[in-house]
Amino acid sequence: MLWIQPVDVVDMIWKGLLVGVTVSAPMGPVGVLCVQRTLNKGRWFGFVTGLGAAVSDLIYALITGFALSYVIDFIENPQTMFWIQAFGSVLLFLFGVYAFFSHPEGKMRPIPRTRGSYIHNAVTAFAVTLSNPLIVFLFLGLFARFNFIAPNHPFEQAVGYLAIVGGAICWWLFLTYMVDKVRTRFDVRGIWMINRVIGVVVMVASVIGFILTVTGKSLY
Repeated sequence: MLWIQPVDVVDMIWKGLLVGVTVSAPMGPVGVLCVQRTLNKGRWFGFVTGLGAAVSDLIYALITGFALSYVIDFIENPQTMFWIQAFGSVLLFLFGVYAFFSHPEGKMRPIPRTRGSYIHNAVTAFAVTLSNPLIVFLFLGLFARFNFIAPNHPFEQAVGYLAIVGGAICWWLFLTYMVDKVRTRFDVRGIWMINRVIGVVVMVASVIGFILTVTGKSLY
């Protein structure tokens, strides 16, 4: 399985969407904050909180892609790529375990009585997400797993990055819509269940990815 494969715009879009959703979905500090603001301030305050996080995610995605582009000659080697993809699968599995056992209670933040502006809500979420540079390792695992780097194809790569933002936006729209619809029945247990489901999905996907890497096969 080669790291560099024929680049297709549609291929980069679906990969970017998957990356964006995977990075955004776990109920970490920003996810919990988004839920809290949706419940206390309204759906669109929760949504702009997610938008702020999406912008921060894009910055870390660009940093990861920029760093990988400098070692592209090294990782083009099939043997090297084998180990990188295997390592990426292990990172994703560990991320799934972390999401599965994550406790939302410790991530709850006091919500001010005043709503504040949409910009203020977005900026604070951006700052919270940007303060967690460890997300680079998650992007590294995802980029390796999905063969996301496309050297010498700047247009396709740019489309892929935009798709990451699109995937994140789709997730925040879905999450805030669902929380707003069931607001009278949504509590800490709801956040806990989301983390459990996401953790299982990511762990299963990482195991499948590891098996595909070992057997030299691919889903794409």
